Amino acid sequence: MAEPCTERLLKKNYYENCPGCKVDQYKELHRGFPIRELVSTWVVVLCTALPISSLFPFLYFMIRDFHIAKREEDIGYYAGYVGSSFMLGRVLTSVFWGIVADRYGRKPVIIMGTITVVIFNTLFGLSVNFWMAVTTRFLLGSLNGLLGPIKAYAGEVFREEYQALGMSAISTAWGMGLIIGPAVGGFLAQPAEKYPNIFSKESLFGRFPYFLPCLCISLFALAVSVATCWLPETLHMHGGKTLPDDLDEGLETGSCNSNINEKTEQIEGTGPTAKENLIKNWPLMSAIIVYCIFSLHDMAYTEIFSLWAVSPRSLGGLSYSTKDVGEVLSISGFGLLVFQFSLYPLVERFIGPTMIMRIAGVLSIPLLASYPFMTFLSGFSLTILLNCASLFKNVFSVSIITTLFILQNRAVEQHQRGAANGISMTAMSLFKAIAPAGGGAIFSWTQKRQDAVFLPGDQMVFFALNVVEAIGVLMTFKPFLAQK
Repeated sequence: MAEPCTERLLKKNYYENCPGCKVDQYKELHRGFPIRELVSTWVVVLCTALPISSLFPFLYFMIRDFHIAKREEDIGYYAGYVGSSFMLGRVLTSVFWGIVADRYGRKPVIIMGTITVVIFNTLFGLSVNFWMAVTTRFLLGSLNGLLGPIKAYAGEVFREEYQALGMSAISTAWGMGLIIGPAVGGFLAQPAEKYPNIFSKESLFGRFPYFLPCLCISLFALAVSVATCWLPETLHMHGGKTLPDDLDEGLETGSCNSNINEKTEQIEGTGPTAKENLIKNWPLMSAIIVYCIFSLHDMAYTEIFSLWAVSPRSLGGLSYSTKDVGEVLSISGFGLLVFQFSLYPLVERFIGPTMIMRIAGVLSIPLLASYPFMTFLSGFSLTILLNCASLFKNVFSVSIITTLFILQNRAVEQHQRGAANGISMTAMSLFKAIAPAGGGAIFSWTQKRQDAVFLPGDQMVFFALNVVEAIGVLMTFKPFLAQK
């Protein structure tokens, strides 16, 4: 019998001794519909998305209770600072967490991120002043770096035919978190006032009126933290070095000597693939830039919608309560869930992800332009139109984000996905840090110009959102947006 091929011996040794390769056995054991991977990815992303925007329905009242704003019109400024502190923390640490995920694995970063939500989201609900709120939000953002690694994780744990579904699960969970979070905040904030038969003003939830929604999210994050201990590690490691995606293909070809030397160089970090500069990868960078523009828009919209809905009609708002806002966002969340898991994969298969992104961006512009005129409505007609508008707006936003997740992961190889998503998270977090501060400032400014001739009051703030959306749509076309 002929001596076995050196490459096959290397492959055999690799699979026997590398714990990271258990993910390949995992894929073989779960060759049907990836329901387990789908659920695990979905709950982890939902866990980290919930605290991002859960504060927006009650942030207006929280800032008012801190007595830091001298006038009611100035509340938006301080609300913006609290909202921005979370994303500022992410700006400073996202690349670091991406590098950690590439070196030590996706799983440790995911567990660390969920535990961070448990601790600092709870402390935020117990904030007694403005600076405590800002500090806890900053620490929550800086120590929770799992969104980038979870995108890399999904790109590795799902087989090729389910890649679009995996990325859709991430963007859906993210979008759902940005909708369910405010719904939870709206329903559960100030429980002693809304549900006096259950919570007294002398109880813990009466003394800390914004603690209950934070506590519920933290308890969910605690359960997710325990469950993540059973996640399979998807980073292929051997001797502390990353194994490139195409090693298996080279090992199967039988071209022993030249191919094995080239792959070994890449494993040791000296090959051309290992030295590829992500900054010079234009398909990746163009997708990240477009992602940043749409993220800026989405974060600003999320804050402005809640502030606009709860502000008094005399200042151009709807005079909604936090519970009313929670109801609107709950309906939007249910519709979004149905669309992303049933219709999005079918539409993506027929017209492609890029076309979905462009159509969604274009349709968002007239939809947002209609928001200021809803202040002339009341009762049932206002409820119906506002719920429909909110549902369509969130479906459009999540469809755009799903597309950009897919484009970013296609632009790099596996061994660079953690770092690439870390860069994406850093850039996106910077824009999302600007969004609440800028959105809050613009919102406060527009409330002071109710009698202006050009775009009075809230018309100006939604016009500003549409300008950002239009810029994002234009950047989805060639030559700016490149695809690998």
